[in-house]
Amino acid sequence: MLSSSRAVGAPPRGRTSRRIRVCDLRLDKQERTEKHLETVGLDFNDFLQDLEREFRISPHEAFVVATTDRTTLDFDKFKELQDGSTLYLLQNEHQALPVAAEEHITFTPHYDTLIRGGMYEYYASQGQAPLSYTLAELIDNALSATAKNKGRRIIEIRVLNDKTVGKPAVIVLDNGCGMTSKQLNNWAVYRLSKFTKESSTFASDKEGYVRPDHVPRSLNSDISYFGVGGKQAVFYIGDSARMISKPVGSPDVHELVLSKEEFERKEKNKEDIFSGVILNRKPGDSSHIKNNDEHFLQALIAEERGKESFTAVVITGVQPEHITFLTERFNVVTRELAHIYHYYIHGVNGNVRNKSSSDSDDLKIDIHVTLREKPPKCPRAIHLREVEDDMQTLYINAAADTFEFRASTAADNGTVEGIIRYHPFLYDKETYPKRPEAPDNDDDDNESGFTDQARKRMPIFECFWNGRLIPYTAVSEFDWCSPSKGAKELAECYSRLSGVLFTDDRFQVTTNKLTFTDLEMKLKNKDTIYTTVVNGQKSSKRANIQNEFSLWLQNCHEKFDKQVKFLGYQGTITRPEVPSKKMQHPWAMFSSIEWDGKTYKTGQRVKSLRTNPVLYGTIVKFLLYGSYDGDVFATGGQVEVIREPKALYDMTKIIPISKIDKTATDEAIKKNIDNDFAKLPEWLKVVWPKGNEWPQNAVCPAGTPLGPINVEILNKRGESISSMPSAGQGKGPVLSMQLTIVLHDSKGDKVVSKFIAQHSPKWGFEFKKNESLTQLGKYTLFLNTVMKDTNEPVFGGKKLPNFTLKFTVKEGDAQSFVITAVSPSVRVGVPFNIPLQFKDLYGNLTAPPKPPPVLECNGLDVNYGAVDSRGTTFTVKNVTVKGKILHYQQNESYDLKVTLSGLKTETQTVKIILHPGTPHSLHVMPEEDPVKVENGNPVAFNVEIHDECGNITAHPRQIVRCQVEELPLVTVDCSNTGAGQLMTKPINLKIIDGQPQTRKVQFEMPSQRHIASITRELKVIPSTRVALMQVYSAGDDNLVLRNNDKIDWVAGGVLENLFYRLYDEAGSEVTISAEIASKIKVNWTGDIDLEDLIHRRLPDIEVPTQVQDERFFQVSYHDQSVSVSFTITPRPDEPTRLKITLPQSTVRLGEILPGNINLEPVDQYDNVTKTLNPTCVRDMSVEAEGLDKSSVAFMWQWSSSVVVTGIRFSSGPLGLREMCFKYSTYVEHIKIEVTAGIPAQLKLISGPEQPLQLFSDHGISEPFLVQLYDEWENPSPDKRVVVQLRSPSTLKVTATVMSQPVNAQGKASFTVTSVSGPKGCYKLQFTGFFNKKPIPGPSVNLTIIPDRNKPVRLSVEYDSKVRFLAGGIFPVFSVTVVSEEESPITTFSPTAVSMRLWSGVSSGGTPPPTVPELKCSKPMGHEKNDRFYFRDKQIPEHAGPHVIQFSLRVDETKLLFSDQIPVNVVANQPVKLGPDSQPRTPVVSNSKDITSRTLVENMTLRIMDSHGNPAGQDLNGRVAVSIKCTNGDKNKSLPLFEGKIHSFRLDLVDGKAYITRLAIIENSPGENGSIYTLLFQPEVPKFPTPLNPFELEFHFYNDADNQAKISHLTKQKDELTVAIAAYENIFLTSTQLLKLLTDQCLAASNKESSLRNELSKRNVTITQPVSSQAIDTLINKKRAEVDKILKMPRRSCSIRENFMLQPDVLGMVGHLAFVEDDTAAWVISWHIRGDMDCIITKTKEAAERIYRETQGKQQVMALDSVFVPPRDRPLPHIRYGRTLFDPPGNPVYARELLICPNDQECCDIVFKNILGDTIVIDDLQSANNYRRAVVQNKSPCPTILTRQGDRVSGKGKFGGAQNKAPPMQTLPLFGAPFPPIYHTLRNDIELLQQYQLAVKKREEAEKERSDHIQNLKSPEMERKNQEMEEKKKLLEDIERQLASTPVTPVKRGAEDAGEPSGLMTKRARRSLT
Repeated sequence: MLSSSRAVGAPPRGRTSRRIRVCDLRLDKQERTEKHLETVGLDFNDFLQDLEREFRISPHEAFVVATTDRTTLDFDKFKELQDGSTLYLLQNEHQALPVAAEEHITFTPHYDTLIRGGMYEYYASQGQAPLSYTLAELIDNALSATAKNKGRRIIEIRVLNDKTVGKPAVIVLDNGCGMTSKQLNNWAVYRLSKFTKESSTFASDKEGYVRPDHVPRSLNSDISYFGVGGKQAVFYIGDSARMISKPVGSPDVHELVLSKEEFERKEKNKEDIFSGVILNRKPGDSSHIKNNDEHFLQALIAEERGKESFTAVVITGVQPEHITFLTERFNVVTRELAHIYHYYIHGVNGNVRNKSSSDSDDLKIDIHVTLREKPPKCPRAIHLREVEDDMQTLYINAAADTFEFRASTAADNGTVEGIIRYHPFLYDKETYPKRPEAPDNDDDDNESGFTDQARKRMPIFECFWNGRLIPYTAVSEFDWCSPSKGAKELAECYSRLSGVLFTDDRFQVTTNKLTFTDLEMKLKNKDTIYTTVVNGQKSSKRANIQNEFSLWLQNCHEKFDKQVKFLGYQGTITRPEVPSKKMQHPWAMFSSIEWDGKTYKTGQRVKSLRTNPVLYGTIVKFLLYGSYDGDVFATGGQVEVIREPKALYDMTKIIPISKIDKTATDEAIKKNIDNDFAKLPEWLKVVWPKGNEWPQNAVCPAGTPLGPINVEILNKRGESISSMPSAGQGKGPVLSMQLTIVLHDSKGDKVVSKFIAQHSPKWGFEFKKNESLTQLGKYTLFLNTVMKDTNEPVFGGKKLPNFTLKFTVKEGDAQSFVITAVSPSVRVGVPFNIPLQFKDLYGNLTAPPKPPPVLECNGLDVNYGAVDSRGTTFTVKNVTVKGKILHYQQNESYDLKVTLSGLKTETQTVKIILHPGTPHSLHVMPEEDPVKVENGNPVAFNVEIHDECGNITAHPRQIVRCQVEELPLVTVDCSNTGAGQLMTKPINLKIIDGQPQTRKVQFEMPSQRHIASITRELKVIPSTRVALMQVYSAGDDNLVLRNNDKIDWVAGGVLENLFYRLYDEAGSEVTISAEIASKIKVNWTGDIDLEDLIHRRLPDIEVPTQVQDERFFQVSYHDQSVSVSFTITPRPDEPTRLKITLPQSTVRLGEILPGNINLEPVDQYDNVTKTLNPTCVRDMSVEAEGLDKSSVAFMWQWSSSVVVTGIRFSSGPLGLREMCFKYSTYVEHIKIEVTAGIPAQLKLISGPEQPLQLFSDHGISEPFLVQLYDEWENPSPDKRVVVQLRSPSTLKVTATVMSQPVNAQGKASFTVTSVSGPKGCYKLQFTGFFNKKPIPGPSVNLTIIPDRNKPVRLSVEYDSKVRFLAGGIFPVFSVTVVSEEESPITTFSPTAVSMRLWSGVSSGGTPPPTVPELKCSKPMGHEKNDRFYFRDKQIPEHAGPHVIQFSLRVDETKLLFSDQIPVNVVANQPVKLGPDSQPRTPVVSNSKDITSRTLVENMTLRIMDSHGNPAGQDLNGRVAVSIKCTNGDKNKSLPLFEGKIHSFRLDLVDGKAYITRLAIIENSPGENGSIYTLLFQPEVPKFPTPLNPFELEFHFYNDADNQAKISHLTKQKDELTVAIAAYENIFLTSTQLLKLLTDQCLAASNKESSLRNELSKRNVTITQPVSSQAIDTLINKKRAEVDKILKMPRRSCSIRENFMLQPDVLGMVGHLAFVEDDTAAWVISWHIRGDMDCIITKTKEAAERIYRETQGKQQVMALDSVFVPPRDRPLPHIRYGRTLFDPPGNPVYARELLICPNDQECCDIVFKNILGDTIVIDDLQSANNYRRAVVQNKSPCPTILTRQGDRVSGKGKFGGAQNKAPPMQTLPLFGAPFPPIYHTLRNDIELLQQYQLAVKKREEAEKERSDHIQNLKSPEMERKNQEMEEKKKLLEDIERQLASTPVTPVKRGAEDAGEPSGLMTKRARRSLT
């Protein structure tokens, strides 16, 4: 026994609590005692002992422990009790409760709230007031509760709007089974449907849902379904719901209150919202009702006494609009409820008014609705069975006949019962019921042309679910009852149908039961089977429901409809004014009708009836919708009437024929029309009130005023009117007056003025004075009467009154003038013209005045020659301006004034710029004569060209020539400047005796002949310049160096003591001055001492040191005009050292130096001395590092030099080596470069990182760099080595170059652009070749990995066991696009996959080019979405081998084909007997010749299917052969076979029988010229159904002549029939192909239009007409933008990714996601930095593979070994969808900041696992505040990262280096995503590419269709058509001949027969297969 403290205390540590609430309700207790007992670890006995102790129950006292449902506890039920359960302590299980007891419950919404949250769960839909449908939810619950009642089922709705008993309320009561407390708890749980709710607390008492048995109309009452509607309904109607229920067999009443106010209170106080209290009490106990607002509840509770069970739903807090609606529209609510539950109320046949008894008695359902209002208003009550105007009642009682059917759906075995009712047309009205709420208007809305006037656009079928109406779902029609499938003459009858569909819960509805979700889709599925129902049973006949329905509809039409007769068919038209495109065509036109005994014809005047206004008019035509070609009866139709008078009404009206007034007379109609006609406007009265009337054709100067003008409109009676006569009520259309003035010029008519005047009672229509007529020309003034609203001058087809005035406007007198077209640039003295134009006051050109012009210009002389006046043109001619232009006035402008006196504007000024004139004279300077010049100098002359005023002028071709005697011609071009300088060549004359010389100089301008030339004299005086030089040496016997001497001197020596002398032209020595000395130059030195030169001393000459260096020396004066030149040749000195000459500067390691080393003695200047003798080689030696001395040799040469051979280095480093040569006392060192030896090996020095993995058909971006080495591993730069890249034969490698020589560094680079091959491991080999010998090189291992996005094959699955029966349907083919990874690819469009089928055997290649493509079908709901399905494809009708192949269009040029699938099409089921080939029609006669009597010969008959394929290979039997009359005449005598027999039988073996010959007997009976039928009837006993026989007609004649003739004609007939059939087949095929091509064009055009609209929505404009180049330009433009974005710097993960492309590898963590925000990327990357390089795989095997490959160095994670919770939890500050506090710092889960571009689902698992619930917040303070607030709300807080780089751990720890992120640049970060514009551009590019392809396809389709049309019109097709027509005529002629051939009426009997039978049969050979 537990102690008291333990009973109420906590459970033992480690155990879950189970506290039970026990209420002591024994009768001796006046107060309720409650205690909570802890029962963990107790059994039932322990509990009872604890109970006895706690409640002090004596050992002998009897008591019962029961649940609130009065279920007595036992051991098993005690174990099932849940924590928080409530128990009663009672004296016995049936004891009444002494006081009310409370039971605490929870009603947390069911998880279906989430998974079915997308269902339609609101009421306000389709613009309807849904209050009735809300009440229906509560009635549904009541129907379900009363379903098992044995007596009457009573449901009552009480509407209380009486404030004397409380606030408004709605009560729904039923006498159903009631609810236990558990069931009441279940009711409160939202979304707990009947399939998931628990009926009891204990598992042993639980009952699962059992679907009710099928009953007619599905009236099973099983309509309380989802656990949603009741709660939604009560809270839609009001704010509070009180559920009161007493279950069957229970003495307790359970009561639960749910209210909006209580929910809000709990939320505010942070209590559990979904918890409540069920009050358990005895019936009639209302002690708990305290609120006066609910006073009515006491009366309601008082009614509980004596009731076995019940449920009451009490809704209070009713919305005001709802109580108003229920009160004011009480009849609407009851009518809608009666409609919803019509068949529950009235039974399966509905409310048939004239029936004797009701089917509803079987259901025993009474639904009452009462309304109680405040007195004195009387209460209202209605039984829904009494409602007579609900729609179903109206439909049932307005129907003349019904058609019942049943639909069975294959997928879920669902059944739908259906009824179609027919409402006939009676004379001039439809009997189809109107909705009571619809306005009772007339039929004017039908004047648009719709013929379905009965049903309008309403669907046929209302839909009932489990017997109750689903109001928002209606089915329009089915294929078999659609007008498109029926006869055209019955088209109107389809609008007279109403119907109803009955379903059960196998068809889903939305949770509020307003809409079906799948009914119409299932019913219109092709697998749904429809059968007719007769007398409640399925029809036994195997009939087509469409045929049955059509027969029923036609019978209804003929039996019940009363019609109108249409006469005089005139054709068929289209009516575009009809709103519905479907109803615009065809409309038949008729000229007359017969209606109700009267005839109405075209042209007849009629009056309308019941139209507003009443119409008077003339009949144009009668219209009837449909295709007709003659007289026809119809139930209605329309008439087109022109309203008369037409000029008044101007309209044609189409009205129903029923609106013609049959009582109107012709006289009355005509009188009304004439009265209206006299009111029309007739003419205009024009008045000029100022007396300034303009006559017709007036001519007026510009600006003359026009008007004012007043106008009046008069009718025929002379009455002034301002509006049209009224065409109905009110005033007629108002008239306006329009004044238009039109100018007629050469460019056409132009409206210059347009005014609209409105009518004034005083002056009519007034137009004010117009003074704007200033433009010259011819004018017309129009006064037009127009309609005010439209401004149209025509009404009713008649032109309204008008007035026309023609006049001309001319120019006025001159008032001003302008100067036109004068160039501002004027030259001095050059004449020019000044044109003037004179204008009148309005700017019109006019004639000039008489006074002459006056021209003035300041400072210049202006003159003109004459004036020229022509019309309006005036020109001042030959104007000249003269004057001197100063230099600063070159671009100055002048004002040239032109004055004409007498004008309003007398003077005009034009700006001119004066330039020099034309060349006039030549001026030469200097001007003195003669001009003196010293001999040897040039002469300079300055020249200028002047105009006539002395201004320097520049003109083209101003070239001045200067000619000096004996000197070249000199010219200067003065074209640009007008001046120049002439410089002559230096004048060098021979001066004799020092006397001066004279020469003539002439100046002239050859291109300007009019300018005189100028001649001057030139005087040349002698020169004192130096003319001769002498050089000599003061030592060495006064050596004189003559010009061009050669001197031999020791190399490196000096020539000293050199002097010079100068002489003038006369030979006198010139005194050396400093100036002269400074002009002395020598070429061997630039350092000259001027003092030495003054003393005539020259610098010493240093002789060159090289003997070969012969040098030229010169001494010159001034510019070398006077000089002395000589040459010095050096000679060698004594030897000082050895000179070593190498043949080359490099030598290969290991090779002998090619060539010889030369040793020679040289002097100090390296001049060879040639002093060696032959014995010197003994004293010579050489030393060097690594030198092989064994091969060194010294040899003396005749040139006195020594050569050294055999130099070879065998070791040592590369580079410079020093060699030391010794001879006698001479020691010489020299360096030689040792290079790499012979190439011996290749090595890879750089390339892609290993392991190398790539996709097939991809390249390797990083090149391979190979280095060449010698045998000592020194890099070798030998360009003769060629390196080749080789690969295995199974691997295709493409590189920029596959073979190349090494470069200057010995390197070779190979860039692999493409690698293609199957997946696997390969090796690339690099090999070198030197002199055709291989050099070993490196190899590179690479792995071709499969590409998951590259299609490599098509996998086809189908049922291979099925037999392909000819003409049948192929099984479903599922095609999977398989990638290299062997995974399916789902990115291809369904249009890219095609199926091809052709006859023949498999070739293993591609299909023939002419094979058509078959497209795939849409996947069914249960089919996988990773494959394409080909469904319902027809099997060919001809048996034999066929081939199926599927293809995938990878891109525009590449197709991927599947393996060819050979299929053998076999014959279908046997249906007939037929020949292998159709025999000709036999013609036989009574002839002795057996051939004339032969019917058939060598004919094989086979059992065939319906397509002519042999189908009876396994069937045996017999064939009965007989003859019958073709026309069925049994009295006609029949011919006999040979043997005098009427019939015989052939053996049928393996499905075939062979006939060698079949003939009639000689003199066979039969009527001459008759046609008989040869009948071959198969008899196969084992075949279940009879087979159709083969019949062959033949002609019988008595004479051979007729036989021969008829035989010939018959043969021709057969041949023509075959030929015509062939032609018709050609034309039929062409027509079908044209239709197909047209459909393709339309589809392609629609596709293009759809894509263009999509592009337009994306703001991508395509200019029309579209071109491929324009689209390419757009695509390239957007690609350029994409490339620009790709090249922009963007954050990327720096960790190298090596395994991403491997199978089952998702990738590295750092590469799986992008983070847009930099700071978020920083802190998240830091937080998981240890996981950033982790490789994520999809499988454990892939992870282990990478682990092995990297020797465990790479960390990996396999997703198949990772578990994360499937649901996303809200942030910690959100609980139950409510925010606990205002969160600081913008918290967000870190994983939600990650953008995963690929495999979102897997990446979610990865980052949920790695990041968990880590949160990112703005700053550290916000993070700490957030964590504190979360913890204070008793929730754990995960790790928080801040955007500032801090971390607060899940334990609350922060600070320190370990919780602070390092700088961003030191971490590998997540990459940044592309900007949104990138994805927009990519989508645009994809759409543009699709659009380009669509345009191409459309153009190809249009071209193909155009070509086909051209082919149809080709001469060849026309010829074939002509041939076919000719053959048809010939066939008709032959048939006439056959019909008219005379025969002799001879009839023979059987007694004449006697010849033996000529019948020969042959048993068919049995097949060996």
